[in-house]
Amino acid sequence: MSEPPRAGVPPASLGLRAGALATAAASAALFALACTHLPPRQLDDLCGLFAEKPDWGEAAERSRQRWGVVPAVSMAILHQESRFRAKARPGWRKAFGVIPIGPASSAFGYGQVQDAAWRDYRDRTGNRHAQRDDFGDVIDFVGFYADLLARSAGISKDDAFHLYLGYHEGPTGYQRRSFDQKPWLFGVARKVSERAAVYAQQARACPFPRPEVVAID
Repeated sequence: MSEPPRAGVPPASLGLRAGALATAAASAALFALACTHLPPRQLDDLCGLFAEKPDWGEAAERSRQRWGVVPAVSMAILHQESRFRAKARPGWRKAFGVIPIGPASSAFGYGQVQDAAWRDYRDRTGNRHAQRDDFGDVIDFVGFYADLLARSAGISKDDAFHLYLGYHEGPTGYQRRSFDQKPWLFGVARKVSERAAVYAQQARACPFPRPEVVAID
């Protein structure tokens, strides 16, 4: 049996108040969910970035422990790929240079990972519910992919320059040196390498998290 309304408060008012509270709660939940996908304000300061998003620092350290790739390298790759935007997508292909006809590729999320590579990651790791807009899943993918490149192409896990070339071209493309046909890609890989070096220097002074730091060539 329902309780009678309090004295002096019309039943309709109670219903409206309950509805308003429910709406406010739903709005707060949606706002909190949206905030989890907001990119950090500190893009150039690894310490500031992890202070702003400590769960990202913890995820980066878990990835390092699992795959042996330091946060300075994995974070530099993600910065290049999406500027840490959860829903990032590539540009659109255009007919006659002006008419959009579809996305340039299936790349999506923090790591701009394509469909086939993401399916392979989920199958090989057993992380079947991994999502490309979940930071923890994506930074684990970066470690997984770097480990794959290290084993298949012999790239050192602290070599951000060549890891990015392999990340962009894939193990087979890297071994075939497909990047030789893309001189612009060398400039991008240099930017990733330089950012990784800066992040590594900053990481030495980070109070939290305190990821292990190795020399970066």
